[in-house]
Amino acid sequence: MSRGRMTIGLYNSYDPVKFAEAHRRVIARAAPVALAFDANLATFGFPYEKELRTPADIAAWVSGTTSIGEEGRYLRELADAGRFLAFEFPKRGFPPQFGEVVITTNQPDAKKRVDAPSLAKLLRGGTSVLLVFGLGSHGLEDRGILPLGRYEFDLTEKGIMLETATAIGAAPAIIAAHLRS
Repeated sequence: MSRGRMTIGLYNSYDPVKFAEAHRRVIARAAPVALAFDANLATFGFPYEKELRTPADIAAWVSGTTSIGEEGRYLRELADAGRFLAFEFPKRGFPPQFGEVVITTNQPDAKKRVDAPSLAKLLRGGTSVLLVFGLGSHGLEDRGILPLGRYEFDLTEKGIMLETATAIGAAPAIIAAHLRS
């Protein structure tokens, strides 16, 4: 049986109209994490300029404007491999090719709570998972996204709120460590 694929999903909780520095930075920071832990990277609801029509166009543009991730080299590698994807805000759900939707939160619903060993077990069993990260101080709260997740994952297992970039780095690392054990 083949292993499932982990995807880091970045949900735009910043400005839905204007592409901001924060959007660019989070993409540049998440790309090396995705490569390091054999994950895909997907953005949801990012207000890309109209001329940026494909993930390769987006990767080239971000790469030309950052020193993060080897000047965007890792993002370009993901795009070239078809592992960087861009989507509109999900209306009725996330694209099914990502598998089980896992909302990252420090306050998981007890009925949806999942831990890293369980996510690693899903991946080992061939089920793909989409780890959805809300960006900024408001995260996914009040966005109508929480009901779209089958699972909710508090990577600290202690209810500790982490800064977005820290959580994006730590969650795949913890899951990958359990995959190897």
